[in-house]
Amino acid sequence: MNLELLGKKLGMTQVYDEDNNLVPVTIIEAGPCPILQVKSPDIDGYSAVQIGFNPQGKSPNKSNRCAKGHAKKASADSQQVSREFRLPDEHDYKLGSILTVNDFKDIITVDVVSITKGKGFQGVVKRWNFAGGPASHGSMFHRRGGSYGLCQWPGRVFKNKKMPGHMGNVSRTTQNLKVVKILSEKNLVMIKGSIPGHKGSVLSIRVAKKSKSSN
Repeated sequence: MNLELLGKKLGMTQVYDEDNNLVPVTIIEAGPCPILQVKSPDIDGYSAVQIGFNPQGKSPNKSNRCAKGHAKKASADSQQVSREFRLPDEHDYKLGSILTVNDFKDIITVDVVSITKGKGFQGVVKRWNFAGGPASHGSMFHRRGGSYGLCQWPGRVFKNKKMPGHMGNVSRTTQNLKVVKILSEKNLVMIKGSIPGHKGSVLSIRVAKKSKSSN
């Protein structure tokens, strides 16, 4: 089943499940997401739909001209965020229809694609969990990365060498998260556990692709 929603991370709390167990959950404001464009193999070379999302407290992005034009064709309001997801050639999605959290009522597990928190420029101890050197005085080797390359051969640093650099602010997918509760009237989804990203970050929720249970 191909189904995806755009949402916003609101934070974490804890709720009681059916067995009266206290479960930590992440609250996500998901949808409503109007379908702004339907792509077909005949015209675009592949099958997909483009959906939009307006997080509460944010005005539509005036610079997003593509989404603005698509929203006008779909008879929908301008959207702050727009993304597309692939579909099989035969599907029931139509231009202008709206996807909501009600579409996830029968879904057991989901995947969440989100952006991790940005950490800025970090050294190897924080970025790659290096142990570092002795902490005693005079060591001169406390939090360094050690040798990075060889002299005569190959005369360069190998690719993918773990070095200091930019940390975080990358896309990550958390798979097989259990849907604990859905509040349709408030467009909220409660998912068991934590997900990457800061409060207010935009993310996407989709039906789990590798789930062992049948959705």
